[in-house]
Amino acid sequence: MDYLFNTEKIRYVKGEKPRVDCILCAIRDRDPAVKSLEVARTSSCIVSVNLYPFNPGHIMIFPMRHVPGIEGLSDDEALEMHRLLRASIGILTEEFSPSGFNVGYNLGSGSGASIPHLHQHVVPRYENEIGYLDVLAGTRVVVTDPVEVMERLKKRFLDVSAS
Repeated sequence: MDYLFNTEKIRYVKGEKPRVDCILCAIRDRDPAVKSLEVARTSSCIVSVNLYPFNPGHIMIFPMRHVPGIEGLSDDEALEMHRLLRASIGILTEEFSPSGFNVGYNLGSGSGASIPHLHQHVVPRYENEIGYLDVLAGTRVVVTDPVEVMERLKKRFLDVSAS
Protein backbone atom coordinates (compact mmCIF):
# COMPACT_ATOMS: atom_id res chain seq x y z
CA MET A 1 0.00 0.00 0.00
CA ASP A 2 1.29 3.46 -0.86
CA TYR A 3 0.93 6.42 1.47
CA LEU A 4 0.27 10.00 0.44
CA PHE A 5 1.88 12.46 2.82
CA ASN A 6 2.93 16.04 2.77
CA THR A 7 6.09 16.99 0.89
CA GLU A 8 8.16 16.69 4.07
CA LYS A 9 7.55 12.93 4.21
CA ILE A 10 8.50 12.54 0.58
CA ARG A 11 11.78 14.39 1.19
CA TYR A 12 12.41 12.28 4.32
CA VAL A 13 11.82 9.01 2.45
CA LYS A 14 14.25 10.15 -0.25
CA GLY A 15 16.94 10.64 2.39
CA GLU A 16 16.65 14.34 3.19
CA LYS A 17 16.84 13.91 6.94
CA PRO A 18 18.25 16.22 9.58
CA ARG A 19 21.95 15.58 10.10
CA VAL A 20 21.76 14.46 13.71
CA ASP A 21 22.97 11.29 15.42
CA CYS A 22 19.50 10.53 16.82
CA ILE A 23 16.28 12.35 15.95
CA LEU A 24 14.72 11.70 19.38
CA CYS A 25 17.83 12.89 21.22
CA ALA A 26 17.72 16.00 19.02
CA ILE A 27 14.10 16.57 20.08
CA ARG A 28 15.16 16.10 23.70
CA ASP A 29 18.01 18.61 23.24
CA ARG A 30 15.73 21.05 21.38
CA ASP A 31 18.10 20.99 18.42
CA PRO A 32 16.89 23.59 15.87
CA ALA A 33 17.80 21.20 13.02
CA VAL A 34 14.83 19.03 13.98
CA LYS A 35 11.16 19.87 13.83
CA SER A 36 9.84 19.17 17.31
CA LEU A 37 6.20 18.34 17.93
CA GLU A 38 6.71 17.78 21.66
CA VAL A 39 3.53 18.02 23.73
CA ALA A 40 4.82 16.96 27.15
CA ARG A 41 8.07 16.46 29.01
CA THR A 42 8.59 14.89 32.41
CA SER A 43 11.81 14.31 34.31
CA SER A 44 12.57 11.17 32.28
CA CYS A 45 10.30 11.00 29.21
CA ILE A 46 8.86 12.98 26.31
CA VAL A 47 5.55 12.74 24.45
CA SER A 48 5.60 13.95 20.86
CA VAL A 49 3.18 13.98 17.97
CA ASN A 50 4.48 11.80 15.14
CA LEU A 51 5.58 14.06 12.27
CA TYR A 52 4.36 11.41 9.80
CA PRO A 53 1.21 10.11 11.50
CA PHE A 54 -0.68 6.97 10.60
CA ASN A 55 -3.86 8.63 11.92
CA PRO A 56 -4.79 11.94 13.56
CA GLY A 57 -3.47 11.97 17.13
CA HIS A 58 -0.62 9.49 16.47
CA ILE A 59 1.95 10.15 19.22
CA MET A 60 5.21 8.67 20.44
CA ILE A 61 6.41 8.30 24.02
CA PHE A 62 10.13 7.90 24.59
CA PRO A 63 12.71 8.10 27.37
CA MET A 64 14.96 11.15 27.41
CA ARG A 65 17.96 8.91 27.89
CA HIS A 66 19.11 7.30 24.63
CA VAL A 67 18.02 3.69 25.08
CA PRO A 68 18.18 1.48 21.97
CA GLY A 69 16.05 -1.38 23.33
CA ILE A 70 13.39 -2.09 25.92
CA GLU A 71 15.83 -4.12 28.02
CA GLY A 72 17.82 -0.93 28.62
CA LEU A 73 14.97 0.92 30.35
CA SER A 74 15.27 1.48 34.06
CA ASP A 75 12.26 0.53 36.17
CA ASP A 76 11.58 4.24 36.76
CA GLU A 77 11.63 4.98 33.02
CA ALA A 78 9.35 2.02 32.27
CA LEU A 79 6.88 3.13 34.93
CA GLU A 80 6.95 6.72 33.67
CA MET A 81 6.35 5.59 30.09
CA HIS A 82 3.39 3.53 31.28
CA ARG A 83 2.02 6.45 33.28
CA LEU A 84 2.31 8.66 30.19
CA LEU A 85 0.62 5.98 28.08
CA ARG A 86 -2.38 5.92 30.45
CA ALA A 87 -2.60 9.72 30.46
CA SER A 88 -2.16 9.88 26.67
CA ILE A 89 -4.99 7.45 25.98
CA GLY A 90 -7.30 9.53 28.16
CA ILE A 91 -6.26 12.78 26.49
CA LEU A 92 -6.49 11.37 22.96
CA THR A 93 -9.90 9.88 23.73
CA GLU A 94 -11.20 13.27 24.89
CA GLU A 95 -9.64 15.18 21.98
CA PHE A 96 -10.25 12.84 19.03
CA SER A 97 -12.92 10.30 20.14
CA PRO A 98 -11.28 7.28 18.48
CA SER A 99 -12.96 3.90 18.66
CA GLY A 100 -9.73 2.19 19.72
CA PHE A 101 -5.94 2.33 19.83
CA ASN A 102 -2.90 0.45 18.62
CA VAL A 103 -0.06 0.75 21.13
CA GLY A 104 3.37 -0.72 20.70
CA TYR A 105 7.08 -0.66 20.03
CA ASN A 106 8.97 -1.46 16.83
CA LEU A 107 11.92 -3.41 18.25
CA GLY A 108 14.80 -4.01 15.87
CA SER A 109 15.27 -3.32 12.17
CA GLY A 110 13.16 -6.34 11.18
CA SER A 111 10.14 -4.73 12.84
CA GLY A 112 10.32 -1.58 10.76
CA ALA A 113 12.12 0.40 13.45
CA SER A 114 13.84 3.32 11.73
CA ILE A 115 14.97 5.20 14.85
CA PRO A 116 17.55 3.50 17.13
CA HIS A 117 16.06 5.15 20.24
CA LEU A 118 13.29 3.23 21.96
CA HIS A 119 9.88 4.80 21.46
CA GLN A 120 6.31 3.68 21.91
CA HIS A 121 3.66 4.45 19.30
CA VAL A 122 0.12 5.32 20.37
CA VAL A 123 -2.11 5.29 17.29
CA PRO A 124 -5.79 6.23 17.59
CA ARG A 125 -8.01 4.04 15.40
CA TYR A 126 -11.35 5.06 13.96
CA GLU A 127 -14.43 3.22 12.73
CA ASN A 128 -14.54 3.02 8.94
CA GLU A 129 -11.08 4.57 8.56
CA ILE A 130 -10.43 2.61 5.38
CA GLY A 131 -11.39 4.77 2.44
CA TYR A 132 -11.95 4.06 -1.21
CA LEU A 133 -8.33 4.91 -2.06
CA ASP A 134 -7.12 2.29 0.42
CA VAL A 135 -9.20 -0.35 -1.32
CA LEU A 136 -9.08 0.69 -4.98
CA ALA A 137 -5.63 2.20 -5.31
CA GLY A 138 -3.71 0.64 -2.43
CA THR A 139 -3.02 4.17 -1.17
CA ARG A 140 -3.59 5.63 2.27
CA VAL A 141 -4.34 9.33 2.66
CA VAL A 142 -3.68 10.89 6.06
CA VAL A 143 -5.48 14.22 6.32
CA THR A 144 -4.03 15.85 9.41
CA ASP A 145 -1.60 18.62 10.16
CA PRO A 146 0.80 17.36 12.84
CA VAL A 147 1.56 20.93 13.97
CA GLU A 148 -2.14 21.61 14.53
CA VAL A 149 -2.45 18.34 16.45
CA MET A 150 0.57 19.31 18.56
CA GLU A 151 -1.01 22.66 19.47
CA ARG A 152 -4.28 20.97 20.44
CA LEU A 153 -2.54 18.35 22.58
CA LYS A 154 -0.08 20.71 24.30
CA LYS A 155 -3.01 22.33 26.11
CA ARG A 156 -4.28 18.97 27.32
CA PHE A 157 -0.86 17.74 28.46
CA LEU A 158 -0.12 20.71 30.73
CA ASP A 159 -1.03 18.80 33.88
CA VAL A 160 0.95 15.74 32.79
CA SER A 161 4.15 17.75 32.24
CA ALA A 162 3.85 19.45 35.61
CA SER A 163 3.81 16.20 37.58
